[in-house]
Amino acid sequence: MKKLLVILSIFLMVGCELNNTPTKKVEQFLSNYQVLHKDVISDLDGMINKTNYTSEQKERYKELMKKQYKSLIYEIKEETIDGNNAYVTVQIEVFNFGKRLAEAENYLNDHRDEFTDNGVYNESKFLSYQLDELEKEKERVKYTLTFSLTKQDGKWEINDLTEAMEDKINGIYIY
Repeated sequence: MKKLLVILSIFLMVGCELNNTPTKKVEQFLSNYQVLHKDVISDLDGMINKTNYTSEQKERYKELMKKQYKSLIYEIKEETIDGNNAYVTVQIEVFNFGKRLAEAENYLNDHRDEFTDNGVYNESKFLSYQLDELEKEKERVKYTLTFSLTKQDGKWEINDLTEAMEDKINGIYIY
């Protein structure tokens, strides 16, 4: 019986160690988007609450982003470990919302009168137009991201993402 407990303990320790790699941390991070983990949704809600969207627009945008996250595709390309620092390069594929947002801005510049009430710009009209355009998006885009990780107390932790990395994961990166 003791022998079985020792073998089981070793197996569990090795299993935990196998999950504590830079690549596994990044895979778990991106997987959280795909499964709409509560932390991802909480962050999304926080981001949406900072916008000028109406309640209806906020709900539409949230559904768009949930669709984006569930359809996120990723492939680990490379892992480099240098002591307590590591880098994991990943190629992701997402809906190209950034292209649609840029096109919507250009449309606004050329057709501003369509988004006015009695000659006064109505931001809500434009935001609804943007959402209409995002809902039409079918084109996907690939980005290469390099995640930086640091080993602290024996565990790999992903360092803060840049704004550009976050925009790419959200598909709203405008290039």
